[in-house]
Amino acid sequence: MEKAQTVDRTRVRQFLLKKQQLFTNPNTEHSGKEAALRMVEHLECVQLDPVSVVERNQHLVLAARVPGYRPKYLAQHLSEGKLFEFWANAACAIPMRDYPIFKAIRMRRLNHIQPHLEALRAVQEMILDRLRKEGPLPSRAFDSETKVHGYWDNEKATTKATSHALNLLMDAGIIRVVQREGVERYYHLTESSIPLPLLEADQKMEMETSKTALVNKYMRAYTIFDPRDARFGWINAPAAERRAEIEHRVDAGTVVPIEIPNVRRRYYMTSEDFEALQAVEPIAQEELEQEPVRFLAPLDNLLWSRDRLVDLFDFHYRWEIYVPKAKRKFGPYAMPILYGDRLIGRMNPSLDRKNKGLCVELLQLEPSVKMTQALAEKLKKALHDFSMFHGAENVTIAKIEPASLLRTLSAI
Repeated sequence: MEKAQTVDRTRVRQFLLKKQQLFTNPNTEHSGKEAALRMVEHLECVQLDPVSVVERNQHLVLAARVPGYRPKYLAQHLSEGKLFEFWANAACAIPMRDYPIFKAIRMRRLNHIQPHLEALRAVQEMILDRLRKEGPLPSRAFDSETKVHGYWDNEKATTKATSHALNLLMDAGIIRVVQREGVERYYHLTESSIPLPLLEADQKMEMETSKTALVNKYMRAYTIFDPRDARFGWINAPAAERRAEIEHRVDAGTVVPIEIPNVRRRYYMTSEDFEALQAVEPIAQEELEQEPVRFLAPLDNLLWSRDRLVDLFDFHYRWEIYVPKAKRKFGPYAMPILYGDRLIGRMNPSLDRKNKGLCVELLQLEPSVKMTQALAEKLKKALHDFSMFHGAENVTIAKIEPASLLRTLSAI
């Protein structure tokens, strides 16, 4: 196996941020609906999440990168067939062009789900028959008095049989979401809603070809990756298989192992990205200070690997939405704060939609962060932009750490 290449942590961190489109580039900056689609294509996918403490994760990811982004853009691209929703890093919005390469994931999930579908055969057949005859239908079109154990039920069965069957059929790739209106999803048969050339490509796709393409997509999405990640390649491969996959690619010269001083974990990059990294000069501090402050969604693409955050940014992050309230340290929806090439703290927001108010339950900066008037101004600008994106007419800050930050913000 090829010897690892030593690379500077700062350069790796900055290169990752560039690839993640989290540096401003005035020569290539675009806004609007088409820019949102290009961003999803560049990022490879954007993770979907239903939690709506503020705007949902997928919209926060794009808003942090695309000037003038609006949540309706993603829904429009879905209904126009430019995106599809399926499982990658988790449930994700994915460019439609990639539909065939997800065959391996669809087949794996179908095999796992098939026994559960069989238990709901009558309900399943009713749903599929209606979609064949009537076309796309909203979730409310399917109702049932029968309750079954759904994905989130514990001892008591509380999920409608139709709702569970819809979830199973969607997760197996038999039906898919083709439209969203608010929180409501419209379903249609996958075979009737995917462009014919992509369906034909899917039919011809060999499983090994699919797996290889998925690993390639994963590596592009992560840029700096580690095969110890259980999600490596999104193909549910055991650890030995993941190691063998990396070793094969290193031997073939398409992947380069890298060592970062004072970082014990070994990472990898594609050879193409490694060459690009070597050609890029470090960004000067003066230029970094011109960057805006950005609030990153809890499931932002940059945050997918918590170990990588520690190794490259010296930043420990835990999404506390499912942590018992008494054990939370920063709040249920604390969003990391990015400034330049550093993660400098967390902002925990909540939205009062009825009264159009944004409350920052906690604005926290890391102890190592030096507060300056310039940074305070950028924080205030970021909070203003965040509130405007949410249609909030006022912003209140309940708690600030360190407390001295309050005086600096108030003075501006």
